[in-house]
Amino acid sequence: MKTKTYSHAVTTRLLTIFSTLIFVFVMQNYSLGQKPTARAAVRQAASAANQPPEISYTVSMPKPTTHLLEVEMRLKYRSAPEVVELKMPVWTPGSYLIREYARHVQDFVVKDTAGKPLGWEKINKNTWRIATARSGEIVVNYRVYANELTVRTNELNDEHAFWNNAALLMFPREALSAPSTVKVIPYGNWKVATGLPKVPGEENVFRAENFDILYDSPFEVSDFNDITFTVRGKEHRFVVTGEGNYDLRAIVRDTTKIIEECYKIFGELPYENYVFIVNLRGSGGLEHLNSTALQWNRLGFKPAARYRAFLNLVAHEYFHLWNVKRIRPDALGPFDYENENYTKLLWVAEGATAYYEGLLLRRAGLVSDRELLADKARLISDLQSRPGRFQTSLEEASLDAWIKYYRQDENAINNQISYYDKGEIVNMLLDITIRTASNGTKSLDDVMRYLYSEFFKKGKNYMPADYQKAAELMAGRSLEDFFAKYVRGRDEIDYGSIFSGIGLRLNGSIPGKGRGFLGAETSEEGGRLLVRTIPAGTPAYEQGLNTGDQIIAIDGYRASAQFLQSSLAEKKPGDTVRLTVFRFDKLRDLPITLGPPINAEYTFESVENPTEDQKRLYKGYLNAELK
Repeated sequence: MKTKTYSHAVTTRLLTIFSTLIFVFVMQNYSLGQKPTARAAVRQAASAANQPPEISYTVSMPKPTTHLLEVEMRLKYRSAPEVVELKMPVWTPGSYLIREYARHVQDFVVKDTAGKPLGWEKINKNTWRIATARSGEIVVNYRVYANELTVRTNELNDEHAFWNNAALLMFPREALSAPSTVKVIPYGNWKVATGLPKVPGEENVFRAENFDILYDSPFEVSDFNDITFTVRGKEHRFVVTGEGNYDLRAIVRDTTKIIEECYKIFGELPYENYVFIVNLRGSGGLEHLNSTALQWNRLGFKPAARYRAFLNLVAHEYFHLWNVKRIRPDALGPFDYENENYTKLLWVAEGATAYYEGLLLRRAGLVSDRELLADKARLISDLQSRPGRFQTSLEEASLDAWIKYYRQDENAINNQISYYDKGEIVNMLLDITIRTASNGTKSLDDVMRYLYSEFFKKGKNYMPADYQKAAELMAGRSLEDFFAKYVRGRDEIDYGSIFSGIGLRLNGSIPGKGRGFLGAETSEEGGRLLVRTIPAGTPAYEQGLNTGDQIIAIDGYRASAQFLQSSLAEKKPGDTVRLTVFRFDKLRDLPITLGPPINAEYTFESVENPTEDQKRLYKGYLNAELK
C-alpha cells in the first residue's frame, strides 16, 4: 500500500493541533474528575468534526400577494467544515414525479453571524456550495415562489400559505438524520397548523427529529376554521381554509367511524395526534405520518354522492398512515430526495389503499353493499375499455410511475393502466380469493396486519415477494398463478371464477348495441370540436383519424359535440360517415366506416341459487345479506 509523507512544517502544525486538542480534552476531563487519555481526545475531536450542525429555519410571509415565502436557515457547527453543500429536494414523497423545486428559489444569500457575506456557488440544479470561512454559524436566506396549489407543492396568497417542506426547505448534504426546528412568522392574524410537535415555551416553533419527518409534515397558515375531537384517546383535528357548504360536525362524526374501523384492523392508532388539513380549492390528497393534506371543491359536500366522494378521499389518505407510511415498500423510505425511488409495489401502496377506502366506508355504515359494488363495477368497466391493459402489468405500471402516470398523453389509453385503478380491482380480487380459500377465516386485513407486525414493527421494508408470501400464508395455498397473471403479467382477468366464491356474477352489457360506433373521444373547447383520445382497435384508430384533429363538419354539416352524437345514433355498423377536419391547419376529408360498439358496462348480480357457503362469505365480506 502507499503511504503519505508530509513536510516538516506540515508535521509541526499537525502536532500543534493534536497537542491543543489533547490539552482541551485534558482540561475538560480534569474538571469532571476523570482521567484523560490521548485516544479519547482524538475520538472527541473526530466526533465534533463529524457532528451535524444545529439546524433551524424561520419561514415568513410579509407580502402574501407576491407569492414569495421567505426562508432563513441557520446552521450552527461545533467544528465547521470548510465547505457546506445545501440541497433542495426534487420531489415530494407520495407523488412520484421529479418536480425540480429548485427552480422556484431566488435571492439566495449567505452570511456569518456578524453579517459578513460568505462565498457560494451553485454547482448543479439543486445544490448550493458555501465556503464557510470556518464560521461556527452560517445564516442562509432565500425566497421561494409559491403559487401552485396542489397537495405536493406550495401556495401563498392573500387567503393562506400552504407548503410542503420538501418543496421549501433545503437540507445539508449527508445530514438527513439531523433534527431541526421550524419557526413560522404568520401574516397578520393567521394561525399555524402542522403535524410537527411544538417546541415547549416557544410560539409557532416546531421540531422534527430528522428530515424524513420534516419533509413529511406540511403546513397550513391562515385564518382557518378548525375543530378538535378525540378517538381512542388520541387527539384529531380538522383544519379547513376557505368557505364552502360543508358541515364540520358531520365530517367529524363520519371520520370518527372511519378511524374506528381502521383501529379494528390494526388494534392501535400509532400517533399521538393527527391533523386533517383541508383547502377548499382544487382536488386530491397526500398522505403523511400523522397528518394529511386534502383539497376539495368548496361546494363539493352536497348532494350526498359528492359528500361520499369526499369521505372516500378522507379514508384513502388516512389509511395510508399504515399502508405506505409505516408498511413501507422496498424503496419508499428512508428516501433519496434527489433521485427517483423505484418500486414495483405502488399497486399495493396506492391500489390496496384505494380498495380499502371504499371498504372502510362500507364497514362504517356510510355506504351500502350495493353502492360499494356499483363503484367497483364502474372501475372494472373503465379498465376493460383500455387497450393498455394488454401492454402494461401492475408491476410495470408501478415502476414506470416516474415517467408515465403523471405525464399521460393521448396514447396513454393504449399503452398504460393505472396502478390505482387496476391495483384496486386486483386487491379486491385477492381479498376475495383469500376469503374463499380460507373458508372465511382470513382476509386481506390479515395480510396488512402481518406486514405491520413483521415488517414495520421490526424496522423493515417489504419486497414484492413478501406481499405474495403474506397473501399465501393467509390463503393457505400457493397464489403463484394469481400473481403471475394479474400482477406480473398482463392476462385478461377471469372475474367470474373469483367473484363466484362470494356468490356474485359480473354481467356486461354494451350500450347502444346496433348503433354505429366511431371510437374517438372528443371535447368541445371554445366552439371547436377536438379529438382527444382514440383507443386502439376502434374504427377511428384503424381508419386514420388523429388526436388533435379539429372536426369541423360531419357529412357536410357544421360539427358540434351534440351533432356528432346524434349523427352516430342514427347510423348502423357498416355505415360510412364523412368527417371534415383541420389537421395542422390543412383541410381533409376522412370517410370512416363505423363498427359495432365494443365497450361494455358492467354490473354485479347475485348468482342463481347461491350456496350457504357463498351467502356466509358474502355476509362476512360486506356485512349484508346476499340478494
